[in-house]
Amino acid sequence: MRITGDFNPEALRNLAKQQKKANAKLANRLKKVNTRTLDEVVHYWHYKKFQEADCLECANCCKSISPIVTSQDITRIAKHLKTKPASLIAQYFTIDEDGDYVFRTQPCPFLANDNYCSIYEHRPRACRDYPLTDRTKFYQALDLSVKNTAICPVVFEIFQELRERF
Repeated sequence: MRITGDFNPEALRNLAKQQKKANAKLANRLKKVNTRTLDEVVHYWHYKKFQEADCLECANCCKSISPIVTSQDITRIAKHLKTKPASLIAQYFTIDEDGDYVFRTQPCPFLANDNYCSIYEHRPRACRDYPLTDRTKFYQALDLSVKNTAICPVVFEIFQELRERF
């Protein structure tokens, strides 16, 4: 699933849905793999795939999901926008079923028409960390990463590579 100007998020969701059981089984197997080995393999594919990908062509994560936003994120964004945290919360955030702040709307209210983030340098930590494929102890993010195969074409491709390797 290459990211191109004609990227189709619906096609990605359908492919990920078809492979969901296989990816979930793979994730369970990967939890038993040596942590360092898994991290090395996933990080290799993360850097290789992101060299080929242009997130600005896609921005599906910004268009379809909301990150968890911490109080530190809200303080940082409010300071950048020269507003009070309470005003920022009232305008942009809601509390989800887990008690976390998330964006009130999708796509992200800070996503511009050209897929650039208007608060990029101040964006929430969850946005900075997404899609988690470069994190240490990747095994901790395996279940969430299976879900991310339906959102991020790079994660989808990494899982295809992992299926071949493991």
